[in-house]
Amino acid sequence: MSETVERHEFGAEVGRLLDLVVHALYSDREIFLRELVANAADAMDRRRFEALTSAASALPADAKVRITPDKPARTLTVSDAGIGMSKEDLASNLGTIARSGTRAFSQTLAEAKPDEKPSLIGQFGVGFYSAFMVADRVTVTSRRAGTDEAWTWASEGQGSYTLEPATREEPGTTIVMHLKEDADEYLESYRLDHLVRKWADFITVPIAIVEDGKEESANQGTALWRKPKSEITPEQYEEFYRSVGMNFDKPWATLHWRAEGALEFSALLFVPGMKPFQAVEGERESKVRLHVRRMFITDDAKLLPSWLRFVQGVVDTEDLPLNVSREMLQTTPALAKIRRAVTGRVLSELTSRAKDAEGYQAFWENFGPVVKEGIYEDHERRAEIAPLLRFKSSAVEGWTGLADYVARMKDGQEAIYYLVADDADALARSPQLEGFRARGLEVLLLSDHVDAFWPEQLARFEEKPLRSVTQGALDLSKFAGDGEAAEPPAGIEGLVAKIKAALSEDVSDVRATDRLVDSAVVLAAGGSGPDLQMQRLLRRAGRAAGGGKPILEINPRHPLIRALAEGPEVAIAPAAGTLLDLARIQDGDTPRDPVAFAQVVAAALAAKA
Repeated sequence: MSETVERHEFGAEVGRLLDLVVHALYSDREIFLRELVANAADAMDRRRFEALTSAASALPADAKVRITPDKPARTLTVSDAGIGMSKEDLASNLGTIARSGTRAFSQTLAEAKPDEKPSLIGQFGVGFYSAFMVADRVTVTSRRAGTDEAWTWASEGQGSYTLEPATREEPGTTIVMHLKEDADEYLESYRLDHLVRKWADFITVPIAIVEDGKEESANQGTALWRKPKSEITPEQYEEFYRSVGMNFDKPWATLHWRAEGALEFSALLFVPGMKPFQAVEGERESKVRLHVRRMFITDDAKLLPSWLRFVQGVVDTEDLPLNVSREMLQTTPALAKIRRAVTGRVLSELTSRAKDAEGYQAFWENFGPVVKEGIYEDHERRAEIAPLLRFKSSAVEGWTGLADYVARMKDGQEAIYYLVADDADALARSPQLEGFRARGLEVLLLSDHVDAFWPEQLARFEEKPLRSVTQGALDLSKFAGDGEAAEPPAGIEGLVAKIKAALSEDVSDVRATDRLVDSAVVLAAGGSGPDLQMQRLLRRAGRAAGGGKPILEINPRHPLIRALAEGPEVAIAPAAGTLLDLARIQDGDTPRDPVAFAQVVAAALAAKA
């Protein structure tokens, strides 16, 4: 070893940290490039800031971060024209973890005016060691701006490092990574270009990939979300929307703001103008991108709840550390505050836009089912989400909200009535609605996949309970109906008893009802437990439906029921079974025994022929 080469042992904690960084701290190896580019961009920001008071620190006109793969030598080089490091800086910043050049520099700016502070990215320390995830040897050659002396730091990450004099024509830092055998992908320029665009596309420092002596720009360099809204055109917003979400439409809403105060962040979010190509039920997590000082961190920070997962865009903050993993970010208190603030802002935007019924309709038809999930999942914001909901109705055309429904309620009506089924078209023809229509009572028609779950969670709106028309005994007698109803037959009570006895294995009760007009029978659920639609969903999922057996309600004024009540004494069991199967079919279910039911229908048709 040359006499000029100095060997030093790492600080006691460095060996442990190196193992942590390589094996636990970062989820993806590719993060190393983000960390090194962040450090390089930070160093150039620092040099630009020092140039305000020292001409010796002025940045060259062509200053940029250069990334150079060398396949024959199996090295990857990241170089910058930043502030550089002296021998002492190399030893303190790269030899011990507790020191950070950026952190120390930031402390010197505590008293500086806001507009004088450069945008600092990263902390040259922990992030640097991510290079050992892909390299078995790393050398750092650096020259501090304002000096002529350069030094090289080198280590294999095994507990020690060396320092020796070097030469470098210009101030700055060059990091050379001797790549491991399984890191060949980082010698491909297209792979490096992809990583820069993924992780560092919007930092303002130019980044170039150098191959065969030619430089290709690798980053866009403009963080649109950090510019004032007055400086951004609608075309620029649309272009960014299409790039960040891979969309082809125009956004339905654009939200661009900067939060200042105890928590600072910039956000540029979009509500798409059309449904995504993937099914709504596919990915259920928000993919809003989290940036720290323009540097992309992750799209898995869950910045918005799952019921707002259709929102796309970027949130960029100064209040999070850059060099921590996405797993550690989840427990950061600052991130929790950002989530609350961003969610509140999106919710406020939707509330405002919901006042425009025509414009809001397009949004609701695209993302209404997803928003409804918020009622089921988000207890904290349930009351704020409810006014955003829209429904089809038995009484009005188009879409209506809960507030409009309440305003139309009849005198004496105590509940908001709704009916859930799989088929929207079948809902409007359901026998369950007959008595309500005859009395001018409005029923909300729910046919989305989530509609069986959320009403029970909301329970009430403006002090009015939500009630499924299939659940419990509904007394509609206090509301006047259309026309003069015929008197029920005298033998109805006896018929009810016979049907109940015949169907004792299949139903919990049989009763006469006044909520049917044209149909003979209908099913109802008990007064407690899930309604009929929820029971069907549970059965399909192979789970206990709860709520007990259904109730069969019969229309005593229907010709078929009247004939059974007034006709000659016959065995009632076959007719009772057919009535139950008819009620099941009307509700979108299947007969208990489809083959037997088909035979009954065929025999009845033959008798009429």
